Amino acid sequence: MNIAPNLFKAYDIRGLVGSELTSPIAEAVGRGLADWLPSMGPVAVGYDMRPDSRELAAAVRHGLTLQGRDVIDIGEVASDMIYYAVGSLKAAGGAMVTASHNPGQYNGIKMCAEAARPISIETGLADIRDAIEADDYKVVDRRGEITKRNIMDAWVTHALSFVEPKSWPAYHIAVDTGNGMGGEVMPHLDDKTPLVIEPMFYKLDGTFPNHPANPLVAANLVDEVAEIKADRLDFGIAFDGDGDRAFLVDETGRIVPGNIMSAFLAKHFLKQFPGSNIIYDARNSRLVVDVITENGGIPIKSRVGHSFIKQAMRENDAPFGGEFSGHFYFRDNYYADSGLIAALVGVQVVADSGKTLSGLVDEYASRYARSQENNFKVADKAAMLARLERTFADGEADHFDGLTVNYADWWFNARPSNTEPFLRLNVEATTPQRLDEKLDQLTQILNG
Repeated sequence: MNIAPNLFKAYDIRGLVGSELTSPIAEAVGRGLADWLPSMGPVAVGYDMRPDSRELAAAVRHGLTLQGRDVIDIGEVASDMIYYAVGSLKAAGGAMVTASHNPGQYNGIKMCAEAARPISIETGLADIRDAIEADDYKVVDRRGEITKRNIMDAWVTHALSFVEPKSWPAYHIAVDTGNGMGGEVMPHLDDKTPLVIEPMFYKLDGTFPNHPANPLVAANLVDEVAEIKADRLDFGIAFDGDGDRAFLVDETGRIVPGNIMSAFLAKHFLKQFPGSNIIYDARNSRLVVDVITENGGIPIKSRVGHSFIKQAMRENDAPFGGEFSGHFYFRDNYYADSGLIAALVGVQVVADSGKTLSGLVDEYASRYARSQENNFKVADKAAMLARLERTFADGEADHFDGLTVNYADWWFNARPSNTEPFLRLNVEATTPQRLDEKLDQLTQILNG
């Protein structure tokens, strides 16, 4: 079977529906996954609210059953629920039909093995792809069966086990789910916490009629910021399309960036598990390292990407891992990321602090000035990285994940994207002036 060249990404499958990702391709993915999974047993399958997700999920299920795998159909769910399903039901693996925050014309498939272990291009995706291209599947003597399972109540109970809602004030907050899967999950928490919630864009709609469901982009949260300010709310929560990322928005309308959330969530878990290893990604902030160290933890750097973070957490028995992108990982959630758990623990941190969210964030924000991640189209990524290393040869360089160059008062990381034709640049400095100076210098080089 012919496959579009860029359909298989570093961590998942993602492409344009109808041309790159079709039902026959999805069925083949199910067959390839069924054969590849190391463990015996059923496979959990879920899907998001995109117009074609239900059909693609049916094709994945059919492919799995053709290869003799029984299937647990968990229906229309958030992506973090597939990891919970695989772990809690002791399934052999899982497949989630979603394209996360990508526009509505895209879709994809995220997969994992037993205990929610990630499947990346280096740990199985390439093997599945090769089997599909060769039409090479095992001969089986039975067809698998499909059973439906509603895990919503169990999932919500599990997520709430990370926090103590009885200790929370009755915060009045806005929750923007961007017409994504968070709108299906959040109503199930209504009578389980003291939160007073103003729901925003809860209606499931995979065409994203109100704004793109990517809270990493400030322009997508203008409605929530306006709601928070107009009604003088305590803060807000914003989910991405498939619900596995969540960002907090303080009462002034400031979006809490991933590095600051990584820092205060790390501190929270170090209170629970003193002296623990905490994982952070290579583009995250010096702030995260400082906070982990100050609170008696051991900071351990990982390559960017969920498969690397999860592996590092398992290897180091880390209770928490944080990425600058807003993916947060929890040992007691099968080492998987979850937007819901991150949001709930974020509320717990605010409640425990006794401060406003802006007051809490101010403690961290004053230490370093940080850029957003900037993308640059570069014809020859390796040549550009070499040029950057020559230009900044007086700094301390490492090649752990792309190129990182450290100076006393600033640093940068330039990393080839695993999914797009970009170099991704992150810059941090001890002052806003130094940040602006170095960001301008790097931008000129990368645009040249």
